[in-house]
Amino acid sequence: MKFLIDRCAGSRIASWLRESGHDVAELVGPDPGDSEILDQAAREGRILITLDKHFSQLVYHHTRAHCGLIRLPDVPATRRIQLLARILEAHGEDLSQGAVIAVRGDRIRTSQPRGGP
Repeated sequence: MKFLIDRCAGSRIASWLRESGHDVAELVGPDPGDSEILDQAAREGRILITLDKHFSQLVYHHTRAHCGLIRLPDVPATRRIQLLARILEAHGEDLSQGAVIAVRGDRIRTSQPRGGP
């Protein structure tokens, strides 16, 4: 799978995904803003991984194009990696179809909003 890692998600997530054989790009440099980040992920065919709730608003309320979105909670990196492993195992097919996945506590919610691939 191809991923774009938002700064707030952390470089440990990016490293873990690369070690797991995924194609991973990380955001570096000045923050271009949420709209541009989501556009970049869509242009490159990447699933965006973030902690930021604003991306869900862009996808759901503004029906912005995307290739999938994973919103992880603000927990230690080791816990985020555990959650991401669960998501990829249980929802990989959903993600390949542009799902939006949000984690709250141990609960994983998946949906297929308009604007996906």
